[in-house]
Amino acid sequence: MISAIVPSAGRSRRMGVHKLLLPFAGATVIGHVVDELLRSSLEEVYVVVGHEADRVRRALFGRPVRIVDNPDYQRNEMLASIRCGLGALGAACRAVLVAPGDHPAITAELVDAMIQALSTRGKGIVVPAHNGRRGHPLLFDARYRQEVLTGYDRVGLRGLLAAHADDVFDLAVPDAAPLGDVDSPEDYRRELARLAEQALPGPEGT
Repeated sequence: MISAIVPSAGRSRRMGVHKLLLPFAGATVIGHVVDELLRSSLEEVYVVVGHEADRVRRALFGRPVRIVDNPDYQRNEMLASIRCGLGALGAACRAVLVAPGDHPAITAELVDAMIQALSTRGKGIVVPAHNGRRGHPLLFDARYRQEVLTGYDRVGLRGLLAAHADDVFDLAVPDAAPLGDVDSPEDYRRELARLAEQALPGPEGT
């Protein structure tokens, strides 16, 4: 079983409003991210909530996801949310995808390509990369689960990548979209513009 953890507990300080609840693609930012994960071949999705948890729950109403509370969300550290999600996973989980709730450029196609790479490339960690820069989401074999639960307090999952550099497969992606999150109003406008550009018809009106 391959499971996704969606850290969604942050306080959105730079945005000024709850960024995960902003409108996006006919849903909300968090709703869109979760919809893409559910459209992929992932077998279960865990959403870790904290700040305005009830509002996030309502935004995800009707979707087949499992909600996990992060009681320590005010520290605003993603690793704490990831650990909450890892603690909720069942023993059957063989790999974990960490997909931050503020990355609306994540697509089902990207997730499926990462899952395929994990099974065929002989590496235990897969990360999308563009021109040498790594982005999100991050997929890792469940053998690293305990390591993430107990280590990398100050560096987060970057520490996992550094500690196991020889077990990382960089999945080349054609553009920089998976590298960007939505932290500020400028970021949000950028993602809306990207979405609008994708909706434009092709050169022959298709």
